[in-house]
Amino acid sequence: MPNRNQPILVLMGGFSGEREVSLVSGKAIAEALLRGGWKAETFDWQGSLSDLSRQLAKQPWGAVFNALHGSGGEDGVVQGAITLSQIPATHSNVLSSALAMDKPLTRALVSCRGIAVPEGEVMRFADLQQDEPRVRPYVVKPVADGSSLRVTIVGQGDSAPDFATLYKDSAPDEPFLVEQYIPGRELTVSVLGTEALAVTELQPVDGFYDYEAKYSPEKTRHLVPAPIPESVYSRACAIAEQVHSLLGCSCLSRSDFRWDEEAGAEDTLYFLEINTQPGMTPTSLVPEQAAWRGMDFDTLVESILQAARPLAPWMSRAAMASALQGAELSP
Repeated sequence: MPNRNQPILVLMGGFSGEREVSLVSGKAIAEALLRGGWKAETFDWQGSLSDLSRQLAKQPWGAVFNALHGSGGEDGVVQGAITLSQIPATHSNVLSSALAMDKPLTRALVSCRGIAVPEGEVMRFADLQQDEPRVRPYVVKPVADGSSLRVTIVGQGDSAPDFATLYKDSAPDEPFLVEQYIPGRELTVSVLGTEALAVTELQPVDGFYDYEAKYSPEKTRHLVPAPIPESVYSRACAIAEQVHSLLGCSCLSRSDFRWDEEAGAEDTLYFLEINTQPGMTPTSLVPEQAAWRGMDFDTLVESILQAARPLAPWMSRAAMASALQGAELSP
């Protein structure tokens, strides 16, 4: 557990499409730590592991507060470097980060626990261009991006999607997840420690909850607590806690759901994905849910920091056995 006599290194930036979001998150976190009497220093990591190693060796850091998002920062890469440094760090370890970032693998693990996920399959970019990948409506998304980057929804009346243009920088073998589109309401649940904070319903003003809707004020209405039946609310919280535990996540996560209220059952929830390092910007969902629970931003940041510990590169054998039990993993 860190103490105020040692400086805290706040990692931010990165090289993913979420770089700008991470910079905002990191700045807000560092400012909160300074207000709380902590020594804090930010480091704008731009992708060089040698630069990161030098920064980690610069002084005896009390902890690393990982405010990176997306590829490189949330998928186990940076976690590996921190693990080797033996410096305590926030958020999940190498294995949990890698598992959670891989959407198809996460789907396989959670579905074998009886948690509903949209029907779907993984397709290569080259195959995606051959024909309609599945019956409309459907969703196409990269297997390991966050913040709804490069997500395409194809509806019944839409023109034929031009995937060659939409994903023009993709390699032929790049995998994409093609999922059944679930109509209904967008829900999200944050887990702090091991406890769900709240359920928020997201109502984009226009279109769907894409990158712009996530990070532009006035683009999405956040309803917290979500105005949904208690049975659905409780189940969303329970599933978020279950998935957080199943993947061995630590400190903080946020799980996203669709609830098809027209399907005839109140508990028709579909798990979509989990984020192990959700944003901490002024429009982010975790601080908003914490505030609803009576926890201001500075207290939330300190709570996450106090959970920092040396990152083990593995799950316990019992946790791994539990995660893999009954899972059918595609090659």
